[in-house]
Amino acid sequence: MMAATRNALLVVTCSCLVFGLVAEAADLKVEKVYVPEVCELKSKKGDQLTMHYTGTLADGTKFDSSFDRDSPFTFQLGVGQVIKGWDQGLLDMCVSEKRKLTIPPELGYGDRGAGNVIPGGATLHFDVELINISDSPPNANVFKEIDADKDNQLSREEVRTMVSEYLRKQMQEAEQSGAGESEEMKKMLADQDKLVEEIFQHEDKDKNGFISHEEFSGPKHDEL
Repeated sequence: MMAATRNALLVVTCSCLVFGLVAEAADLKVEKVYVPEVCELKSKKGDQLTMHYTGTLADGTKFDSSFDRDSPFTFQLGVGQVIKGWDQGLLDMCVSEKRKLTIPPELGYGDRGAGNVIPGGATLHFDVELINISDSPPNANVFKEIDADKDNQLSREEVRTMVSEYLRKQMQEAEQSGAGESEEMKKMLADQDKLVEEIFQHEDKDKNGFISHEEFSGPKHDEL
């Protein structure tokens, strides 16, 4: 999911996907548009889901759609890989089921929004369709992967390295798929320092210049 919500729904390429920048609790509206008569398996936390979706703002502006790329989106449910509105709103869902999700900002991207795609305080609307449910591999320990010097805290340099590697990998994959260089990705590469500061604004709760294991809201294991 390269454009818009790959930057928005998952990490504004790194800050949202990896760090899930959202607040605690709010009302989530889930409308079941279509439910198949036969449903032998329902989605649960830890499952790997493959979805088609279209995301719009309250005024109807479309900010992303997997249908436009004819490429569904696959992720692990309930482990912080997507916004909380998805982690909560896609539970107990049948394959081929369709839902409408109305996600308040507290379960989306909060007051800051996501890049230039989603404004701060935005309520998000998603039309989603579940294509497939499969078992997922063990959760990645993203904190451990970023913590290069193993001191149980993340420095700006370590986070900057992660952001750079992630963006360059996305550009390489786009080029290999024939999509060519993305102007959006090139801009984000140029603005890496800004992305890093956005991550620290959200994750460095005590503002000491480091993100501790406790502060880190991305995928991690309880043990250090």
